[in-house]
Amino acid sequence: MSTVDIYNIKNEKVGEAGLNEKVFDLEVKEHLLHDVVRMQRAAKRAGTACTKTRVEVRGGGAKPWRQKGTGRARAGTRRSPLWRGGGVTFGPKPRDFSFKLNKKVKKLALAMAMSARNQEGNLLVLDDITMEAIKTKDFVGIMNTLDIDNGLIVIEGSNENLDKSSRNVNGFKVLPAEGVNVYDILLHKKLVLVQPVIESLEKRCLA
Repeated sequence: MSTVDIYNIKNEKVGEAGLNEKVFDLEVKEHLLHDVVRMQRAAKRAGTACTKTRVEVRGGGAKPWRQKGTGRARAGTRRSPLWRGGGVTFGPKPRDFSFKLNKKVKKLALAMAMSARNQEGNLLVLDDITMEAIKTKDFVGIMNTLDIDNGLIVIEGSNENLDKSSRNVNGFKVLPAEGVNVYDILLHKKLVLVQPVIESLEKRCLA
């Protein structure tokens, strides 16, 4: 069991918290992180690109010219992929790009992503982060006080004021504990956890 300092939004140390080494101090295997990120990004692909084959293109019922005697190459249809306006050869069709990985792999990758931020010194634990009103200026002020210019903030439950205050600030994202994922952790330089979140993340990774 390792420990981490707990800070308030004024960047003052207010205590310490224990971290499970099986979640926050693992050997990071980049190929596992790569597989999970690839899975997440593939699932977001629309897969709606569609082209028409020679069968689907309109027209082309009549033979353009007779088979012999014109001096030109043989042509049987205007829908040929060789012709302008013809069908597309091996073009894209609607498809599902998503694929699955084992639950154990996804849990391990999540723990490794958090371990990577902890080992880099880019893990920050706050006792609480609340906002009395929706004010982007106040959110930016808190981040400047904490010396964070790019970060993923993980909170317990939902916080409308915090969520809306951070929405238009480039480089920041607020997520509930159940929404934490490998891609967002790796996308942001700093991982900011509100103290109650630690226990739920550890249970999620070790379940």
